[in-house]
Amino acid sequence: MQKNHSSVSRRDFVRTSTLLAAGSLLLPRLARSAPDARVKNIGIQLYTVRKEMLADATGTLKQLAAIGFKELESARSDKGNYYGLKPKEIRKISQDLGMRLRSGHIHVDNDWKKSLEEATETGQEYIISAVLPSQGQTVDHYKQSAEAFNKLGEECKKAGLHFGYHNHDSEFDTVDGQVLYDVLLKYTDPSLVTMEMDLGWVVAAGHDPFHYFSQYPGRFHLWHLKDMDKARKQSTEFGKGQVDIKGLLQHAKQSGMRHFFLEQEEYTHSAFESIRIDYDYLSKLDY
Repeated sequence: MQKNHSSVSRRDFVRTSTLLAAGSLLLPRLARSAPDARVKNIGIQLYTVRKEMLADATGTLKQLAAIGFKELESARSDKGNYYGLKPKEIRKISQDLGMRLRSGHIHVDNDWKKSLEEATETGQEYIISAVLPSQGQTVDHYKQSAEAFNKLGEECKKAGLHFGYHNHDSEFDTVDGQVLYDVLLKYTDPSLVTMEMDLGWVVAAGHDPFHYFSQYPGRFHLWHLKDMDKARKQSTEFGKGQVDIKGLLQHAKQSGMRHFFLEQEEYTHSAFESIRIDYDYLSKLDY
């Protein structure tokens, strides 16, 4: 009887240990699927409120701060890189309002040196080219652009900045069997050139951001986070389009994302009504 009891005890022990071991393998997957994160430090690309910024830059920044935005990215305008504000002005105004200018879009043109100097004055970390140095949808042109970006990246690195490139949809054209965006990724030095992925335009072009996160992990320090109406190829309020906002945020670490900027270019409502919807969507999102 004692022998049988010991045998049963050993079997129970082995069975229990096996179940616990199997359970421990499942736990990480269960943990990943459970909502355990909220969106923090929501940023905005100021092109979203471009008309408002041109009309009253300081007043617009105050409204953005009141909504809850914490990080900013500027864009080139008819009034310069900072909507008429001087570099030190936008730096101080943003800081006084509890926000920080992290990045700014510029053009690679005759004003490049000036743009670089201004960026250092603002205290921003990134300077982003929103267009290629010259026109041309060819593989050779994209290779040349990558070479130019590497040189600009070296200049930025010496100035204490990160250089990057922001895509639209044309970069996903296929030429001679190659996706042009892939050419940029292949021929740019990751230590000198980061990619600001506009997720909405990637999806609108019929490509998969998750593929790029997997193939080029860590390359995408910045995001433009937007929802897109793919049928119209227009941005829309979060939750109304076909971009998997939640899924993308779950892969933020894999992509290398350090900062993201909400961007909406077309509106169902006014710009501020739309971004309030977007901000509310993000602030309540578990991922």
